[in-house]
Amino acid sequence: MKRLTLAMMALSIVSLISITKSDAMTNCRVEVLVQDKMSVKPEDLPEPIKSTLSAGAYAGWEITEAFLITKPDKTQFFEIIVKKGSEMSKINLDKDGRKVE
Repeated sequence: MKRLTLAMMALSIVSLISITKSDAMTNCRVEVLVQDKMSVKPEDLPEPIKSTLSAGAYAGWEITEAFLITKPDKTQFFEIIVKKGSEMSKINLDKDGRKVE
């Protein structure tokens, strides 16, 4: 009789744990961050960005593509693809020409 009672208690505990675990999974929430990406002509980039790219490490690189990215929090930055010979690089800059990570 003791064994039967212990077995029933063990089964009840296992059932309770699995119910709790499935409830926790039901309450799981997935957030999807969506960024808005709009193409920009290289000649239409703000002057501070053009200045940043024409001086320093990227002097002599050609802008092949540029995009204005709007993050979910409404902040914006420019994603710029540059090329020098066979080497390509992507640079993220804000409207004032400062690097964005």
